[in-house]
Amino acid sequence: MQILSKPTNINFVGHRKLAAIISSTLIVVALVSLFVPGLKFGIDFTGGTLVEVGYPTEADVDSVRETMAQAGFPEAVVQNFGTTRDVLVRIAPRDGVNKAELSSKIERALKKAHKDTAEGAETELDMRRVEFVGPQVGEELREDGGLAMLIALAGILIYVSLRFEWRFALGSVAALVHDVLITLGFFAIFRLEFDLTVLAALLAVIGYSLNDTIVVFDRIRENFRKIRRGTALETVNVSLNQTLSRTIMTSLTTLLVLIALYTLGGELIRGFATALIIGVLVGTYSSIYIASSTALALNIKREDLLPQAQPEVQGDGSQV
Repeated sequence: MQILSKPTNINFVGHRKLAAIISSTLIVVALVSLFVPGLKFGIDFTGGTLVEVGYPTEADVDSVRETMAQAGFPEAVVQNFGTTRDVLVRIAPRDGVNKAELSSKIERALKKAHKDTAEGAETELDMRRVEFVGPQVGEELREDGGLAMLIALAGILIYVSLRFEWRFALGSVAALVHDVLITLGFFAIFRLEFDLTVLAALLAVIGYSLNDTIVVFDRIRENFRKIRRGTALETVNVSLNQTLSRTIMTSLTTLLVLIALYTLGGELIRGFATALIIGVLVGTYSSIYIASSTALALNIKREDLLPQAQPEVQGDGSQV
């Protein structure tokens, strides 16, 4: 804490070209990975069957996966849901198979395996819910999710343009697109499941990154009005150093919560926490190097942020 309280003098602006090369490389890799192999969509977007099962004792997830494979569902996704006694089974859609028949087959296989393992125990499985998501519904959710992100970015562009200046608006949107693409690329490269919770995390990343960027822009605008003799590069560098301690502390405290969610929240929320962890790390970097550097590349000047002088009005109503 004492270290963060001391004034820093890091030449962030001087490293903007290196940062641009790194970011460009990461974005290219992310874009390529989104096409090959592409995102691994979850049942929310692809459609399929979801079954929630309650076990009387701790469930062996690996054993459940083996049971589903023997029943003819080798692609089934099996994970704990909440506690170790609760299991969630996800099956991809199958053409020509009745939904009721599919759920009955899953139920019979799980109950038979449990009965054999429990050696005739009277306590049976609790089939808590069975949900079906059609491929058409999944496709609509995927399209609506993408549209939601585009609308969010457009709204941010308008908001920052009105509050600051259009160069800052483009800088903030460039940083947000940078964060979203790299997070998506991470999920595509490591074949992590992309579902509605991850989409919600991406929207949260946009909000988090924007908040950090707005704090930096506020300080830049303030310093442009206070520091009269410095160049734009010097003013931006001073502003980044002044907000560095706040940026680091906000990111660290947020990451502590997200790491706790990742380790203790269970499989169902792990994708959500992973997307936010990556988003916070990349968002912290982009608020320092991408947003401000983009505004500088667009030749932002002190005059662009100074308040416009209002014309004086004479008694006869004419302006001077």
